[in-house]
Amino acid sequence: MCKKLLFALSFLLLPKLTIGQDLAIVPLNEAWKEKIEGLAPYQTRFPSISPKKILLFSLHTGFEHWVIPHTEEVFKILGSKSKAFEIIASKDIHQFEKATLSNYDAIILNNTCSKPDHRHLFWDQLRAESTGDSAVVMEKAQELESNLIEFVSRGGGLLLLHGAVTTLNNSARFSALVGASFDYHPPQQQVEVKVEDPSHPLVAAFPKEGFSHVDEPYFYKNAYANLNFTPLLYFDNAQIHSQRANQENTKYTLETYFAKELKSGKTYVAWIRPEGKGKVMYISPSHNAQSFENPALLQFFLDGMQYVVGQVACDEKPIGSKN
Repeated sequence: MCKKLLFALSFLLLPKLTIGQDLAIVPLNEAWKEKIEGLAPYQTRFPSISPKKILLFSLHTGFEHWVIPHTEEVFKILGSKSKAFEIIASKDIHQFEKATLSNYDAIILNNTCSKPDHRHLFWDQLRAESTGDSAVVMEKAQELESNLIEFVSRGGGLLLLHGAVTTLNNSARFSALVGASFDYHPPQQQVEVKVEDPSHPLVAAFPKEGFSHVDEPYFYKNAYANLNFTPLLYFDNAQIHSQRANQENTKYTLETYFAKELKSGKTYVAWIRPEGKGKVMYISPSHNAQSFENPALLQFFLDGMQYVVGQVACDEKPIGSKN
């Protein structure tokens, strides 16, 4: 009886715990755009000769992050103000045809969350567009996935933002490309983001102590265990409250909800990795547009675009090879 009572009370409190740190939605108006325009850097920090063309892809079939249009505006502003990038925004999945991808130097996946059942954005959208045979639809979805992976290996860039890690979350190939798959996240909370190596040129925008903001602290699985990337930012696991295990697969009970809390170590929130002739970068911050009012984060985004188009010479040795 006591255990059942505690279980019931814990779930009654969960909504309050979850909502307690949620931030208000920021109106996407001219005033906010002008604020970001004023905070954005005027120029790139690394040499840039001619504008690079980037596909900013913002389609979601699963969870809709309210920050998607804000993020799109941020990268448009960064590209135009620095005069270093031509940003082409789209939600058209057919941009991932081989012939179309060849028009771009890099791709940004902006919170491109997929549905939980297949965790495959291409399948989700193609299925919505077609009533044809499922096997044919899946074959096409896998073709688009292969196009993306080949685009990077042949020299293209890929920058993934926050929920974009879930785009093809059940794909081992995509997990290896990105360096991780999404596992789960606790409720939004104040996250102390720390700099892994202050001497790395891609984190030069931040103070050595890092920065603090309200965000969803993501935890990862699959390829993440290999640490086949160079970490840039992280949080201390012990500082993250309300952790739980295997969010997508666990039937929650009082025991499982609080299982496997990580009391030590760190979880990375931004990293880079080369893939063939191309470059990949993942940046988890942020779930909220309020975070974009940090000029250092805007600079980090601009530096990240330069990295994925091959304009930044830096240490890319994966941390997994150092252990």
